Amino acid sequence: MGIFLDYYYCSDLHSFFSRCNSIRVENGNWMLYERPNYAGHQYFLRKGDGEYPDFQCWTGLSDSVRSCRVVPKHDGLFQLKIYERDEFRGQMMDFTEDCPSVYDRFLYQNIYSCNVLQGHWIFYEQPAFKGKQHYLKPGEYRRFSDWGASDARVGSFRRVIDTC
Repeated sequence: MGIFLDYYYCSDLHSFFSRCNSIRVENGNWMLYERPNYAGHQYFLRKGDGEYPDFQCWTGLSDSVRSCRVVPKHDGLFQLKIYERDEFRGQMMDFTEDCPSVYDRFLYQNIYSCNVLQGHWIFYEQPAFKGKQHYLKPGEYRRFSDWGASDARVGSFRRVIDTC
C-alpha cells in the first residue's frame, strides 16, 4: 500500500502508517525522524538519490518513521562556523564547502558548538558522510544538544544542495 504525502511537514505520521518499509522522494530534500515532533534519529533523503526500497537504504536503524519535514530550498551561499568548545569558545573554523573528514580539517574529533550563518547543513557522526545524521538550519547552536546530538562527535558534514 502506498501513501502519498503532499505536505511540507508532518509532526506525527502515526495516523498514516505504523511502519515504513520503502520511500520514493518525488520532489525536494526531506528529513525523516524516528519519533513524532521531529525527534529521535534523523535521516536525510533527496530526489536525486532515487528510491529507497528499504529502511537500510536511508541508513535507518529501524522502519520507524514518525515525522518528516521538507528542507527549504537554498540557492545562496553557504557558511558554517564550528568551535572546539561550547558557547562558541576555543578554536574556530569557517566553512563554505562540504567537509568529508572533520578531524583532517579541524584536528579535533568533536564539535561542541556551531553557528550556521547561511544555508542548511547535515552533520554526520562518522567521516565520509556516514552514521547518525543531524539537520542544522541557520541559527546558533551553543552546545551539541541544541542540534539533537547526544555527544559532540561529528565526523563529517555537508551542505544541503537542491538536486531537483
